Amino acid sequence: MRHGAGNRRLVAGVLVVAALAACGPQGPDESLSSFSAQEIFERGEFELETSRRASRSVRYFSEIERLYPYTEWARRALIMQAYAHHRGREYDEARAAAQRFLDTYPGDEDAAYAAYLLAISFYDQIDEVGRDQGLTFQALQHLRRVIEDYPDTEFARSAVLKFDLAFDHLAGKEMEIGRFYLRRGNYPAAINRFRVVVEDFQTTTHTPEALHRLVESYLALGFEEDARTAAAILGYNFQANPFYDDSFRLLTGQGLSPEASPGDGWLQRIYRQSVLGEWL
Repeated sequence: MRHGAGNRRLVAGVLVVAALAACGPQGPDESLSSFSAQEIFERGEFELETSRRASRSVRYFSEIERLYPYTEWARRALIMQAYAHHRGREYDEARAAAQRFLDTYPGDEDAAYAAYLLAISFYDQIDEVGRDQGLTFQALQHLRRVIEDYPDTEFARSAVLKFDLAFDHLAGKEMEIGRFYLRRGNYPAAINRFRVVVEDFQTTTHTPEALHRLVESYLALGFEEDARTAAAILGYNFQANPFYDDSFRLLTGQGLSPEASPGDGWLQRIYRQSVLGEWL
């Protein structure tokens, strides 16, 4: 008896999927109105897993919202729209659906996931360093929101990792521009870029190189005291880094040594903070 009942449920489920598939990929059609919200949802899930275009499933999830508004299935369908759009790399649409979920269901258990989808829809568009960094700033803003608003979730833990990578990406952009100016002998412009990395992105992987490039730039301008101070910071914090070896050779080749000079300049302030621990 149990075996027969299970077979009947399986056959019924297959018939539902087959009937929904017969609707084809037409626009919003009245044929879906004869099916329950659960049946349409299951067809959307089937389409999501079997179609080469994940976004094709959105048609079914959006129809649930239209046919069965303000229901539990409509809520579930909305978060699935955001997921399907993101999986299909339709990032603008993914952001719109995720934001709509947060606006409609701010206290829902899936709000953390919606906020995370919103954040990674920006993060996943961060490409090579040379591109405009507006998306990186947006990613950082929304990743921080996930971390702060949903700290005890798995999404917050993932957001922390992505935040660090995005932050490093911004520092990489500054380094790329700084190197461009350095190669062309525009040392003041290069120094401005490397200073941003040392002051604002000092926890990133680019800081040792930024300090070394400052040594190069200041030496080229004849500012030996600043070059020695930059090298002193580099040596204290990253003595095992190859960039410190390069800076050390540059200085000793000119009869100089890595040593912080007295004064109130920005490098002296960084030295007092990072080496001496004087923050006031």
